[in-house]
Amino acid sequence: MPSFDVVSEVDMQEVRNAVDQAQRELATRFDFKGTGASIELAEDALTMAAPTEDRLAALRQVLEEKLVRRDVSMKAVDYQKVEEASGGTVRQRALIVAGITSDKAREVNKAIKELGLKGVQSQTQGEQVRVTAKKRDDLQAVIQGLKEKDLGIPLQFTNRRD
Repeated sequence: MPSFDVVSEVDMQEVRNAVDQAQRELATRFDFKGTGASIELAEDALTMAAPTEDRLAALRQVLEEKLVRRDVSMKAVDYQKVEEASGGTVRQRALIVAGITSDKAREVNKAIKELGLKGVQSQTQGEQVRVTAKKRDDLQAVIQGLKEKDLGIPLQFTNRRD
């Protein structure tokens, strides 16, 4: 019976490369020289610091350009609220969201059911959803339906089996 897995993964190496590129651009751009603006990457979060909120917005734009260029979905970046930091600066954290939570898995299962395809079954397996069907065409219809629906997380379709 044909099947595939719906997963939500982020290539952390690409995120690391994008952050490195953004840091290099910060060091060379005239409008960021001497401002103390910075981007730091932790395990699953980015921390951006800048002297003012408009510099922070420009910093975020530079980072987003680099992430998009490296094929990291912006749905995987969850910006937290802007905080006041020491010395009159501002700071913002951005969490890197990977994996399908149980709530999102329910949404994915519901979206598959709403497609109304006969013989298509889906079940949650940890941080992924396994979809099985009798026909490969039905699986392709599920993939197309999930791509059209915005679930708020980046989805990839892996582990296809016939």
